Amino acid sequence: MSDNLKQRTAKGFAWGLLNQGSTQLLNFAFGIVLARQLTRADYGIVGVLTVFTLVAGNLQACGFTQGLCNMEKPEHKDYNSVFWFNISMSACLYVLLFLCAPLIADFFGSPELVAVSRLVFLTLPISAVSTIAGAYMFKNMMVRENTIVGAIALLCSGTVGITLAFLDYNYWALAWQQVVYSTIVTISRYCLCPFRPSVHFTFDTVRRLFPFSVKMMLTTVLNSLSQQILTVLFARHFPMATVGSYSQANKWNTMASGMLQGTISQIAQPVMAEIRDDEERSLRVLRKMVRFTAFFSFPAMFGLALVAEEFILTTIGDEWLPCVDILRVLAIAGSTLPIYALLQNTAISRGRSDLYLWLNVVQIAVQIGIVEVLQNYPIEYMVIATSVFTLLFLFVWHAFTRKLTADYSLVFFLKDILPFALPAAFTMLITWWVTDCVFASLHFSFILIIRIVLAAVIYAAIMYCSKAEIMRECMRYVKQVKSAKHE
Repeated sequence: MSDNLKQRTAKGFAWGLLNQGSTQLLNFAFGIVLARQLTRADYGIVGVLTVFTLVAGNLQACGFTQGLCNMEKPEHKDYNSVFWFNISMSACLYVLLFLCAPLIADFFGSPELVAVSRLVFLTLPISAVSTIAGAYMFKNMMVRENTIVGAIALLCSGTVGITLAFLDYNYWALAWQQVVYSTIVTISRYCLCPFRPSVHFTFDTVRRLFPFSVKMMLTTVLNSLSQQILTVLFARHFPMATVGSYSQANKWNTMASGMLQGTISQIAQPVMAEIRDDEERSLRVLRKMVRFTAFFSFPAMFGLALVAEEFILTTIGDEWLPCVDILRVLAIAGSTLPIYALLQNTAISRGRSDLYLWLNVVQIAVQIGIVEVLQNYPIEYMVIATSVFTLLFLFVWHAFTRKLTADYSLVFFLKDILPFALPAAFTMLITWWVTDCVFASLHFSFILIIRIVLAAVIYAAIMYCSKAEIMRECMRYVKQVKSAKHE
C-alpha cells in the first residue's frame, strides 16, 4: 500500500473509529436513560416499525451511494441526477406507507401504530434530502465531517427523546427521537458538504448506474428484512414485551458490532476500489484489514457475551433480564459481522453487486427457513439456530471472495482470524472461571468492572507474548499521532 493511500486509510479508520465510538457512546448513554424510563412494550411498538423504515430507506436510496463511489470521478450532474431521483422515490414511498398505516396496525394488532408509523415514516423524505450529500462525503472519505454530523444529531435527538420520556410520552419519545435525528443529519450534512442540488437535471446517471445499483438495492432490502425478520415474527406470535426483549438485546449487540463494522464500511469500498487493478496489492490490503478487524472484533464481542448479565443489571435494570441469554448468543455471532463487511465490500468494489445480491438471497432464505421450522419453540432456540448459521455462512462468503482476489485461500483466511478468535475465547473462559470462583459474592457492578479489566489485561498479554504484528502497528500509529501533535 502506498504511503499516501496508507495514510489516508489510517486517518479514515481513525476518524471512522472515533465516529463510531462517539456514536455508540452517546447511544449507550441515551439508551440507558430511555430503557429505565420506558417499558419493554414501548420498545416493541416502535421496534416493529424498523423493518418498514429500513426497507423503504433502501428502496429510496436504490444503491446509488455505492454506484457513485465506484465511479472514477463523478461530476455534479451525476450527483444531481441521483438527488432528484431519491427525492421522487421518497415522496412516493411516504405516501404509500402513510396510506398503509392502518393495515400495518391491523397486522400487528396494535391500533396505536397508525399514528406512530405516520410520524416515524417522515424520516424517509427528510433523509432523502441528504442522501447524496452523504454519498459525496462517502466517496471522498470525509469521515471527520461525518463524525461531527453524527455527534450533533445524536446529542439533539437523544435530548429530545429523554425529555419526552420523562414527560410520560412513552413510545412517542422513541418515535420523535428518530425524526429529530434524521432532520439534524440532513441540516448538518449540507453545512459541511460542498454539494448543492440544481433544478436543471437529467436521469442519465441514474440509467447508467441502475444495473449495478438495483442489485445493491435489492441486497440491502433483503439484508434489512433478514435483520428484522425475527422482530416481525415475534410480533405476530408473542406479546410486545417479548418483542421488546429481543429488540433491546439486538440493539446492544448492533451497537457493539456496529462500531467496528461501520468504521470498516466507511473506508473499505473506497480503498479497495482504488487498488482493484493490482491483484497482489489488493490481497495484501484485504488480509491486513481482516487481521486488524479480527484483532478488535473477537475480544469485544466475546467480552460482551461474558458480561451480558452484569451489563444489563448495571445499566438498565432487572426488568430487562429476559434479554440476557439472547444478547449472549447474538454477541458471539456478531463477532463475525465486521469481517462480513470486509468481504462484502470487496465484492462491491469489484462491481460484483450480483454476487453480493445472490449470496444474501441464499443467506436470507435459509434464515427464514430456520425461523419457520422453529416458530413454535421459544425465542432462544430461533436465535441460537440463526446465529450458528451466520457463523458458518462466513466461510461461504470467503469462498466467493477468494475468486475475486489473488487466491485468498482458506488457509490464509484461517491464519488471519484464528490467532485472534481462539485467544479471545480462551481469555473469556479464564476470566469467567476466575471471577466466578473468587468474586462471586461481590455486587454485580463490581463483577462487571473486574471482568472487563481482567479480560483486557489477559488478551493484551497474549497478543504481546505472541508478538502480534497488528498490535505493534496499532502502537506505532498511536506513537506517530502523539509525535505529530507535539511537533
